[in-house]
Amino acid sequence: MNASMETIDRPKPARKRGGGRSARIARRKAAVEAPLVIRRRIPVYDLLGEDDLVRLEAHADWILAEIGIEFRGDAEALALFREAGASVQGTRVRFDPGHARALCATAPSTFRMYGRDPASTITLGGDNIVLMPAYGPPFVSDLDRGRRYATIEDFRNFVKLTAAAPCLNHSGGTVCEPVDLPVNKRHLDMVYAHLRHSTKPFMGSVTAPERAADSIAMARIAYGVDYLETHCVIQGNINVNSPLVYDAVMTGALKEYARANQSVVISPFILGGAMGPVTQPALLAQSHAEAMAGIALSQLVRKGALVVYGNFLTTMDLQTGAPTFGTPEANLASLAIGQLCRRLNLPLRTGGNLTVSKLADAQAMQESTASMMAGLLAGSNFVFHAAGWQEGGLVMGYEKFVMDLDQCAGMLRMMQGLDITDESLAFDAYREAGPGGNYLGCAHTLRNFEHANYRSTLADTASFEQWTDAGSRTHEQRAITRWKTMLAEAETPPLDPAVDEALRDFIDRRKSDMPDEWH
Repeated sequence: MNASMETIDRPKPARKRGGGRSARIARRKAAVEAPLVIRRRIPVYDLLGEDDLVRLEAHADWILAEIGIEFRGDAEALALFREAGASVQGTRVRFDPGHARALCATAPSTFRMYGRDPASTITLGGDNIVLMPAYGPPFVSDLDRGRRYATIEDFRNFVKLTAAAPCLNHSGGTVCEPVDLPVNKRHLDMVYAHLRHSTKPFMGSVTAPERAADSIAMARIAYGVDYLETHCVIQGNINVNSPLVYDAVMTGALKEYARANQSVVISPFILGGAMGPVTQPALLAQSHAEAMAGIALSQLVRKGALVVYGNFLTTMDLQTGAPTFGTPEANLASLAIGQLCRRLNLPLRTGGNLTVSKLADAQAMQESTASMMAGLLAGSNFVFHAAGWQEGGLVMGYEKFVMDLDQCAGMLRMMQGLDITDESLAFDAYREAGPGGNYLGCAHTLRNFEHANYRSTLADTASFEQWTDAGSRTHEQRAITRWKTMLAEAETPPLDPAVDEALRDFIDRRKSDMPDEWH
């Protein structure tokens, strides 16, 4: 991140121009540390015409009416659907054409999530773009120690790194799975890490309804009991058990967050050819149907519940069974999903820098860039896995994390488009330099060079000789220096000692109430 990112909206520190090199460094440092408010200023890409969109919506309605969605183990959810007029037979719920869409209509098109510092508050929906790190990897990797199981120390590290990254304006959720802690207790330490080491909005646990309740209770301690009734500060990521199934764990967590006036992200998770047909149009309709069913439930639990229309639809290698990312078909699906979501007038979540590569190598960045760009062009408001995702989501990579940050910053600069003004048209530069002249020393260049172009924090633009003299370091080797520096310089934000004590007391009491469970 650098001064060229000033084109993205952010609170600007008060400052005077001039003062030479030291003043420029100070300005850049202030710009890097200020939190970002990211807004799209270029159009989204509409892939499909009206006839195709209507046909996909009709097919989603057919799936909901003919095949239906199963809600397993949740009698309350089934009762809510029955009372709303859906057909319920056993655990299978069917909707008349248009019914699920109508139930989704009470969800707001935009909403705010409030940070512990007001400057960290974000908006989901509209032209806003929110980025968060990877979610869920049980392993971590770095050049020094290699691939290994993640620990709570790794979890804290990635929360700190995310807090220090201006282009990530959401702290994330399970940034990696701390397997050194008991399964039934680790959520307490994870939520505490988000609250202690960051001021950005974050995600709580969804692995059991009671863990979702614990997460919300800790947010109430940090923000105030009454505050959550009117302010969203925490979210739950609700994954559909595709194909066409919601289980009681996910619906139980959904209900906890919705009732507490906190947000849920409804995310169908579909690998084409395994959790749905192999053809993209069928998968698009299935994903749309699954998302609408979950959104409908959130609105039946609490009318106006805050929800994000999620999507995790990708291809797979039908020979190996491995997921594949950044493929042409997956990218086309992202574009179409964006259109379907906009017709519901809801915030859109897509995937980010996704790859199946085992290393932070050329394959990783090629797949990641293609996947991330497709999501942004699709109109994504909320990008999951924007930094760190490796090996199909099994690994959170330290070097990959900062390599992705660099990519994110460049892509966000692209989302700002072009600003056509008298200054950017450079009348005086042409007059000063004239035909055959050199523009490097022009007054216009000196006024604009700091922010005219995005400058990568990792790419090496030196000559071959200079690069060789500096040690011939690869991109990945430069990345390890970058994340170690970020971590060493990370500062823990202030937290009221009484609040910190109350959080720790809550964690101690909850842990003492239950024996350790490791599976």
